[in-house]
Amino acid sequence: MIDGAYAAMRRAILGDQTPNLFFLHYKLPQLTVESVLLIPRFAFSLSCVEKRNALSSTARRAGYVGCYFVLDRIPPDARIPVVQNSRPISSSQVRRAYNRIRSLEDLNVEKRGWTLDVLNVVRSIGREEFALRDVYDRADSLAKLHPQNRHVNDKIRQQLQVLRDLRLLDFLGGGHYRIG
Repeated sequence: MIDGAYAAMRRAILGDQTPNLFFLHYKLPQLTVESVLLIPRFAFSLSCVEKRNALSSTARRAGYVGCYFVLDRIPPDARIPVVQNSRPISSSQVRRAYNRIRSLEDLNVEKRGWTLDVLNVVRSIGREEFALRDVYDRADSLAKLHPQNRHVNDKIRQQLQVLRDLRLLDFLGGGHYRIG
């Protein structure tokens, strides 16, 4: 999804001032709503923002640098459907989904980015129960998002503990987890 200025979005994320965003998908020419997606303000990290190339020197706003939201870098838990397949989702379901991840809001902004990224990797495994080695198998994708970190496996273990403490995961013992 195309967003505005990269520097402004980066400042908003680091300053914990990102707004809740609603993404509307509609069908033309009928003008019917296909879907509405809520992404809570605390679900945005620097990992989900991609810098666009600066506009050329011949452009009206030469040098302007915008950005994209890379939605698949936001965990599915934080992409809350409000309308899906042209049908509204019940308000109780929307609230339940929002409240399930609301504890992420209390995390420090820098820590939250890692936590969201690890949660996204966990969700990409595609199973309710998984092993630590399944997450380690995807450590390269986290290393690309966080090139300054040289201890990715240690960080993975730490963030799995954070997700457990937030009750988003259950620790089953022996390096095995279940999505909570």
